[in-house]
Amino acid sequence: MAGSSHGHTPAAWTGVIIAFIGFCVAGVFMVAAQPAGFWAGMAITLLGAVVGGIMRSMGLGQPKHTHPVYQTTDQREPAGAKG
Repeated sequence: MAGSSHGHTPAAWTGVIIAFIGFCVAGVFMVAAQPAGFWAGMAITLLGAVVGGIMRSMGLGQPKHTHPVYQTTDQREPAGAKG
């Protein structure tokens, strides 16, 4: 994994930071026994995933790598083929 840039993008950092803030908010309100604040923190956590996904679709995330298509050397005809 050395040398890869997995996760080092603006989309990843933004999504993780927003999710971390939501996790902290949910934790504080859970200790304070305030269910509404807890669920608000959970909503912020999910918002981090949504924002990260939107930023990735805008081109601010890791580019998708295309994998080469490999051809097999098997020259047999498919089952049921009559020639």
